[in-house]
Amino acid sequence: MKVSRIPGRFAKLPLALAALVPLFASAQSVALKETVVTATRTATRADELVSDVRVIDRAAIEASNTRTLTELLSRTAGVQMTANGGRGKTSSVFIRGTENRHAILLVDGVRYGSATAGTPTWETIPVETIERIEVLKGPASALYGSEGVGGVVQVFTRKGREGFHPNAAVTAGSYGYWSANAGFAAGQGPLKSSLSVQRERERGFNATQPYVQPASNFNPDRDPFWQDSLSGSLAWDFGGGWSADTSLLYTDGVNHFDEGGLDIDRQSAIRAVLAQAGLTGRLTPNWTTSLRVSRGTDTANALVARPIHFSAFRTDQTAVEWQNTVETPLGAAVLGLEQREQEVSGTTAYPVTARDISSAFAGLNGSAGRHSWQANVRRDRNSQFGNADTWFAGYGFRIAEAWRVHASHGTSFVAPSFNQLYFPGFGNPDLAPERGRNTDLGVTWTSGVHEVKLVRFDNRLEDLIVNAAGPSGLLMPLNVQRARIEGWSLGYAGKLDRTTLRADLELLDPRNESTGRQLQRRAREQLTLGADHAVGAWRFGGSLLAVGHRFDDTANTRRLGGYTTVDLFTDWQFARDLALQLRLNNLADKHYETAFGYNQPGRAVYATLRWQPK
Repeated sequence: MKVSRIPGRFAKLPLALAALVPLFASAQSVALKETVVTATRTATRADELVSDVRVIDRAAIEASNTRTLTELLSRTAGVQMTANGGRGKTSSVFIRGTENRHAILLVDGVRYGSATAGTPTWETIPVETIERIEVLKGPASALYGSEGVGGVVQVFTRKGREGFHPNAAVTAGSYGYWSANAGFAAGQGPLKSSLSVQRERERGFNATQPYVQPASNFNPDRDPFWQDSLSGSLAWDFGGGWSADTSLLYTDGVNHFDEGGLDIDRQSAIRAVLAQAGLTGRLTPNWTTSLRVSRGTDTANALVARPIHFSAFRTDQTAVEWQNTVETPLGAAVLGLEQREQEVSGTTAYPVTARDISSAFAGLNGSAGRHSWQANVRRDRNSQFGNADTWFAGYGFRIAEAWRVHASHGTSFVAPSFNQLYFPGFGNPDLAPERGRNTDLGVTWTSGVHEVKLVRFDNRLEDLIVNAAGPSGLLMPLNVQRARIEGWSLGYAGKLDRTTLRADLELLDPRNESTGRQLQRRAREQLTLGADHAVGAWRFGGSLLAVGHRFDDTANTRRLGGYTTVDLFTDWQFARDLALQLRLNNLADKHYETAFGYNQPGRAVYATLRWQPK
């Protein structure tokens, strides 16, 4: 497989950097093997996976300098992001160069997003409620169904643990920003509980430029954002291998943005609620079963002050999932059923307002000696599009103590969203689902706390949905094109004495095969570097993000320049339970855009006082 369109100066860089890994072999401390669940739907050691997975823990989150989930992902997981302005504005995540609607966002195992737009709701998840993130790169429809073309981001919120562990933090900074959050994790005997509440406010900055498209959306005012959120959980251990749990994530905010012209302030009230309850039990020593019920609501109510205009969109998604995990001589076998119902409502009249998806899935993953393997199959029956069958197969082999190779192939599909099908004056009810097939080849070098992973991937998409001129000349979504996204990803994570290091390099060739043009808003090169160093009560660190140029349109006529930003931070544990963190983002005050006509934050300073009893 040849990556013909990656610039020559970068084409051999992954292999050259991978050749340097033995230089880190001098530090031979023992690294604990992480356990992840997103890649297999069962707890699996990370060093036995046949997929590319990145884990972001709470320590990395607090040291990341990031304000939003999309920023956190782009700086620590090697994925690309765009945003139509600052905090709270519409954001997108591109995993391995795929579309924003080609990613699945899970919160504690449950989908989080809008069925009307067909995309995850990245901008409403408060970072302070997150305990851990797992990022699965590669096809995931055989595991989770529609939209799993590029990968899955699973957010795990803070949960209860033995004892009583309160926490609180206040932050103030640039653009009139402040936030306050408090919570606890608690547990006594069989009962575990947690609670986290947060309030954040930002006066913001002008999100648009005079050349924003359409030009009538420019308004040189501040575009504020505020949000209140609550996250909580309860769990009860009945004994004998049986337990029950429930959790809630609630966010309620108001986002100001420009649309309609000068002196017109558009406001959108955004509310998201995700509630779930589950029962897990061990039927036999080798057979675990779980039943989970969830309901998610995503609401956006928009108001324009002049002329007065109101619009409302609401998505309700209800899901029931039954999963069984059986330990066999060949590994963990997973069998399950899922029923998901989607309903849309609001001021916009859709000719179809509901659909249901019935799914059955099965999988097997295991390891023995130097070998590891994984296989998954899934059938999704969509009430609008009929059956979609997907599969995944992968194999890993440890060729030496420090070296491991893996290969996998999987298929994926994406059902069109309600907006793409039925939005008045835009939708196309004749759309067909998109389909993809992806191949991964990877090698991992591990020595103590050091790990280097090099992955070659090739993702081919058919019936790609793009916005193009239809028969009437108006813009509409059409199944007219194929796309191919191939490239390399190289990641390093490790520690030298008291210094933690990480690096991610992604080289892409994201092209529309029908036209040969670069896919919209995807850069061909992205590099992230990060480091932090601990000295006594102090910790210092920083990160660098370098992104190549992109195009804002499918015709590749509107070029977005590349950019590099540097962020710095310092932590001071000045008392047993108190710490002060100072952050300096965008050190050089770099002006850049991730979407044409929309500004990104300039240099910004933030101070956080954190209380965490030891």
